[in-house]
Amino acid sequence: MDQFDVQAVLKDGQVLCEAMNTIFPNAIKKVNTSKMAFKQRENIELFVKACQQHGMKDVDTFQTDDLYEAKSMYTVVNCIHQLGSIARKSGFDGPTIGVKLSDANVRTFTEEQRAEGAKIISLQMGSNKGASQAGMTAPGTGRHM
Repeated sequence: MDQFDVQAVLKDGQVLCEAMNTIFPNAIKKVNTSKMAFKQRENIELFVKACQQHGMKDVDTFQTDDLYEAKSMYTVVNCIHQLGSIARKSGFDGPTIGVKLSDANVRTFTEEQRAEGAKIISLQMGSNKGASQAGMTAPGTGRHM
């Protein structure tokens, strides 16, 4: 199966809308079953809007032409993976694809703990033990043999 097989299956938008409604019931009220191009494009637009309404970032969605005209199937596949990640985070218990999205890990420190942390000098703050410029040449100069 290549990208054009995937495009042929998803082109009318019905499978995408059904997937969205499986993950988030009634996310898309009316899925068009017509074979007319503007109805198929409308399905794709409804899917993308539903993705955004359920927390997907604009950068993770795609334009209708990316799928309908197979201009960028990679962005379509990326969107589907991201939908799987959002589904998992939202508590969907069915099969998903995509990475697990992280949860917030808020930490609270007392003023005493902050003061102790300020006393530590990390290696990023200027340790130069073992550092040497021996053997270095200036950029653009040749090696002398």
